[in-house]
Amino acid sequence: MDARLAPLHLRLGLAASALLGASALIAGALAAAPQTPAPVSAAGPVYNIEIIVFQATATLGTHSIVAGDESASGAAQVGHFVAMLPASVWQLTDLENRLRASGGYVPLAHVAWSQTASSWGTRAGFALQRLGINVPGLSGTVFLERGQFLHLGMSLTYAMASPPPGLGAAPDTSFTLNQSRRVHFYERNYFDHPAFGVIALVTPLQGARAPGR
Repeated sequence: MDARLAPLHLRLGLAASALLGASALIAGALAAAPQTPAPVSAAGPVYNIEIIVFQATATLGTHSIVAGDESASGAAQVGHFVAMLPASVWQLTDLENRLRASGGYVPLAHVAWSQTASSWGTRAGFALQRLGINVPGLSGTVFLERGQFLHLGMSLTYAMASPPPGLGAAPDTSFTLNQSRRVHFYERNYFDHPAFGVIALVTPLQGARAPGR
């Protein structure tokens, strides 16, 4: 029978059969084709780190920070820098504004970046200049390490032109902050020193959210 002369319901049935046949052929071709897996960093998971470095106008309190028991596992690995993060995605901006408005603290630098973690115990990190921090008198490194747990650490030196009066230090005295601590995602971490300090936030690259939510 000429398809043009067939009843409407028969022509629709023929068209549907043709579509089903084509769909089956396409599905078969897709199933046979090799599937490309989602990209995974050979260096491990990627983390976002955000820090505020601030100076106190009065002497800060300080406490000892113990990293906790850890052990290295496998071959040592050095973290890889991924990218700087724009201010539009920072999560500590409100806190920086409150520090500035308090009159008791002077924010010196506020940056955020993405990286993978180094192996525990390597203390392999990135210089402040690499992270976009160029504050006169301030130098050092920030490092993220993973063993059984995730740790953020820093070794910073700050030669302050005007140390807090309570320290009784002369102008341009150098102070060192050398601490490492276990961190939990979305929690603010405070690295204290009588002269200056750091507030840090570590989040996974996926699922970043504001602290406390």
